[in-house]
Amino acid sequence: MPTSEQRYSAYREKMQRIADVRYASAVLQWDQETYLPPKSARFRGQQISTLAELSHQLFSEDSLGDLLRELSQDSELSPVQKRNVALTLEDYTKNKKYTPALVRALSDAVNKAFHSWIEARKQNSFAIYQDDLEALVKLKKEEAGVLGYLQHPYDALLNEYEKGTTVALLDKTFGGLLPQLKDLYEKILHRPQVDDSFLRQHFPASQQWDWGMELLKALHFNFETGRQDKSEHPFTTSFSAEDVRITTRIDENDFGNMTWSCIHELGHALYEQGLPAGEYGLPLGEACSFSIHESQSRLWENNVGRSKGFWQHWYPVVQRHFPQQFKDVSLDRFYKGINKVQPSLIRTEADEISYHFHVSIRYELEKRLLEGSLHTADIPHYWNEQYKQLLDVDVPDDKQGALQDVHWSHGSFGYFPTYSLGSLYAAQLFAHVRKSIKGLDEQISTGQTQELLAWLREKIHSKGRLFISEDLCKEVTGEPLNPDYFLAYATEKYMSIYS
Repeated sequence: MPTSEQRYSAYREKMQRIADVRYASAVLQWDQETYLPPKSARFRGQQISTLAELSHQLFSEDSLGDLLRELSQDSELSPVQKRNVALTLEDYTKNKKYTPALVRALSDAVNKAFHSWIEARKQNSFAIYQDDLEALVKLKKEEAGVLGYLQHPYDALLNEYEKGTTVALLDKTFGGLLPQLKDLYEKILHRPQVDDSFLRQHFPASQQWDWGMELLKALHFNFETGRQDKSEHPFTTSFSAEDVRITTRIDENDFGNMTWSCIHELGHALYEQGLPAGEYGLPLGEACSFSIHESQSRLWENNVGRSKGFWQHWYPVVQRHFPQQFKDVSLDRFYKGINKVQPSLIRTEADEISYHFHVSIRYELEKRLLEGSLHTADIPHYWNEQYKQLLDVDVPDDKQGALQDVHWSHGSFGYFPTYSLGSLYAAQLFAHVRKSIKGLDEQISTGQTQELLAWLREKIHSKGRLFISEDLCKEVTGEPLNPDYFLAYATEKYMSIYS
């Protein structure tokens, strides 16, 4: 009879083999979005689909299920081991619901949708993307049925990104948050506008790249276990805590595009690099949730990276990189300019307040697609209509409209709400860390972020999936998610900027 230790070792070995296959597929997907030659898409899609199917098969083996059930009854396991086993059994049970045919169909559909999305953006035509997206949406509806739900089909997909999240819960969250943000937004728009024209000069790509790399190094991205490249849409991916990749994009006529995508993706990457490497392949070696992941990127991007203290240290560095562009721009003018609130077309470039209207539009759109009250052919019209209604902007073309995000081509239906939840968690966490670390604001203003990162590593990164989001928030801050922290942060910040 195997001992508890031997059974747990067998479990760990099986899970690490499955992780090896999944991360091999992730490497191919990373390459697909960075360096893949234009005519290589067909076989790359086949390779990724094969690995997805193989991973599913390995994680569906009856012998693994038997082992997990044995371990779940083993009283000799440590609390950490018990948590790993419980989470894996939950994941295994869910995975068993998928047939190999559905897994391969989803992978094939994602591959087709991604490449048609790239081509649609090149030609600025949603029609090129529409049929492949329609096929993917049909499969996501099938997936929702396989996973099961009580009230709304979208609940099944939301739960994949944020455990326990439902349409009812999000409707309540957005319903309480957006009216207050709209009120603040309207007040700001009636104040004299700040100037950000200096951000839209010519900033050579090579100089922007050098600036971004210097910033990443100083903010403790470990280039011994990671790298940065360029892609159509900035993203972070990880193949282990010791191999984390980030990407950015550069617009030579917009300083902010690369700068804040670098800081945003840095937040994701620091989280991945801070996960317990010893738990590779196991739940406690994975991130808590997508909203907590987003809380890390939004915390670094906004609570730190758009604060005045941060730029007290970094603005002279920027001026050295771009002496002509910023020679006549004061720190105060720069700080106000990078926090300008205005209606905009592009989510990733939106200010911290209107950002949530962008997310809400996508959330409502996905909800309607899954329930069948909206069809893919209707997306551009619905999109343009909502942007006019909520932000009073006219969408000039598909590329700046319904084609701007990569998420649907990845099959990531249910992801978008985590962006808003992440911002809310970020504000709450940052308010707490400021109380926990004496003189944090002064540290940030002198370029010192080591203690902040160490706090995040201890309180968030090292926990893996030990807690669900709400419980982790309670563990760290003493209370569940409370949007009042974000509203207080935004009100204080923007009332100061806009007098």
